[in-house]
Amino acid sequence: MGEFFTQRRAGEPGLALFLNAGDPPLAALTDVVLMLDECGVDCLELAVPFPDSVTDGPVIRRSAQRALANGVGLDEVLTFIATVGPQLRRLRIALLADWSHTLKHRSLATVVGEIADSGADGLLVHALPPRLRADYYAATAAARLPIVTTCYHNNSTAEVMAEAAAHASAYLYLVARYGRSGSAPSGGYTGLADTVATLRAHTTAPIAVGFGVRTREDVLAVGSCGADAAIVGSAVVAQVENAVTDGADVVAGLRGFVGSLHPSAETLT
Repeated sequence: MGEFFTQRRAGEPGLALFLNAGDPPLAALTDVVLMLDECGVDCLELAVPFPDSVTDGPVIRRSAQRALANGVGLDEVLTFIATVGPQLRRLRIALLADWSHTLKHRSLATVVGEIADSGADGLLVHALPPRLRADYYAATAAARLPIVTTCYHNNSTAEVMAEAAAHASAYLYLVARYGRSGSAPSGGYTGLADTVATLRAHTTAPIAVGFGVRTREDVLAVGSCGADAAIVGSAVVAQVENAVTDGADVVAGLRGFVGSLHPSAETLT
């Protein structure tokens, strides 16, 4: 297993959470990230916000709009990572950036270098054009920046899965259901076991499963299908939205939610 999920709890998978940088605002997000580290979360997928994502459901789309309204872009996110990263003991940060909105108008090699220099532990590029994949792989390898690759259960071709497995170096994100974020697979996560086994034969990177993961039961089901980690997205972002709407403490709310997903950090192995 790679460094993103090396300290798994006995009998269950690692845990990754998704948030849009800027929702909550970056000042509050610092406290959130430090809390996640304290609580033993393995990975934060931190997105540079971008509008109108066709792969996201309404909860994450609203979050992105709030973050954009707070004036957060790539430069602000990289500064944030550079500031908070040295304070983290365990938590890894995988940056998610959209090609068209965030990266397209920059030199690929330059921006990959800037992301690596910020201290980000990995990079996931959303909607990267296939014609640029070779250049992307070369740029990230040159910068020694691990990458997150993605494929879909029951929807990606064998060729797409093989490429994702071959190039994953941070972890491989297996999307449990084709559609928008927040939707779980109709047959449950145990039905992904064959896909996980197929990918496992072609990669040494950890395999993380996401889409629709909301509860501890879901997390354990992801583990039972053989995956190394569960990714929780919309359910986490909904906690932020509720706190913002109610004027509540987002750190306290998320701490309670994280506690419902896995035991306390003292049980880590």
